[in-house]
Amino acid sequence: MAHLVTTVVDKYHDILENKSDPRVNNWTMMSSPLPTLAICLFYAYFSRVLGPKMMENRKPFNLRNVLIVYNFVQCIFSAWIFYEYLMSGWWGSYSFRCQPVDYSNDPMALRMARTCWWYYFSKFTEFFDTLFFILRKKNSHVSTLHVIHHGCMPFSVWMGMKFAPGGHSTFFALLNTFVHIVMYFYYMIAAMGPKYQKYIWWKKYLTTFQMVQFVAIFIHQFQLLFTECNYPKGFMVWIALHGIMFFFLFSDFYKVKYTNDKKPVKRSEHNGACMVSNFFYLLVAML
Repeated sequence: MAHLVTTVVDKYHDILENKSDPRVNNWTMMSSPLPTLAICLFYAYFSRVLGPKMMENRKPFNLRNVLIVYNFVQCIFSAWIFYEYLMSGWWGSYSFRCQPVDYSNDPMALRMARTCWWYYFSKFTEFFDTLFFILRKKNSHVSTLHVIHHGCMPFSVWMGMKFAPGGHSTFFALLNTFVHIVMYFYYMIAAMGPKYQKYIWWKKYLTTFQMVQFVAIFIHQFQLLFTECNYPKGFMVWIALHGIMFFFLFSDFYKVKYTNDKKPVKRSEHNGACMVSNFFYLLVAML
């Protein structure tokens, strides 16, 4: 048993030290996955247990002005990251068919790596979405979909940042930041009050927009199964499976929210992607 543990630990250190991108090893939060994992687990615990418990006997906070400012800042932050992804590759030099990771110290390669780090950082700023729901006692908004989506992303992006900060899979981050520009703009208008509701008649289509994003990510990743490309296949599968999982999670939400089928989808009826989501939910529920 001791030999097995030693082997696993040695393999873990070998992967971190010899398989990762040495350019990012000394960047903030990049030396080990443990801080990111710990933050994600605490986020899940706070979202489902600690936060609602702390607010149980308190009145909801009025955060209207805070929400307007927060969503505006997130909208601008997402727009900047989107711009950086375009300028560091996707506007012209990157290929949609196959884009290997440039591990050199070329200025554009480093710019892409830095953009990936800021995208990773943005996954933590999005935790404030959940915090504000809890402080306003909007616990119904802190759904399984919400917790899984926000709780999984920082660690998933850390993996990409550590081993492949650039290349093919950054297309997913490019799309995601564009969706977040639209999403946080919607939230900002919604926070302004009832008299502005007429300007966000397109609320229903926001979920559809997010689902289209996941389909595009899935197609873009899995095309590498049919072509030779010097890009890590493991990350291709990792990102594509995220696209599948989140597509079905968002489609279930859409069915309940916007169709006549108001009954929650039974777990026995979920496909493989939603079974993965239930696994994450069980981990959260056990905390």
